[in-house]
Order: sequence, then C-alpha cells, then structure tokens
Amino acid sequence: MTKPQPTLAEVRKWPATVSVADAARAIGCSRSHLYERVKSGDSPVKTIQLGTRYVVITADLVRLLSGEIGGAAA
Repeated sequence: MTKPQPTLAEVRKWPATVSVADAARAIGCSRSHLYERVKSGDSPVKTIQLGTRYVVITADLVRLLSGEIGGAAA
C-alpha cells in the first residue's frame, strides 16, 4: 500500500534528514527517479551520502516545496 503524499505542514515536522523514498513521495516523483537525479548530481534537493546510503536535508525539501527554490524532480 502506497503512503499518501504528505502536506507541506507535515514535511515541516519531519526530522532534519529523511530517506530519498520519503523525499520523493513529498515531491511527487518515484524513488528511483530521485535516486537517479541524486547519483547524477542533478537533485533538486541537497543530500548527504552516508556510506552507500543517501539522505535528504529536510530544510531544503521544505524550500523546494514552498517554491523558494526551483527544479522539481518530476
């Protein structure tokens, strides 16, 4: 079962970093699409690589969803 797309208010309450899957759900694109963008250096949100795992900086995700920065990943 797919989780519903979160509202901006909900995203604002998320922890400082979130998974690429959660960020993709908030943006409205697939997890694989956002991973491709992250790995190609063309992500619309800032990420941190932790070993082989990536996390998205929630504050940057909020800025994107608020329209403060451009570059929707969809």
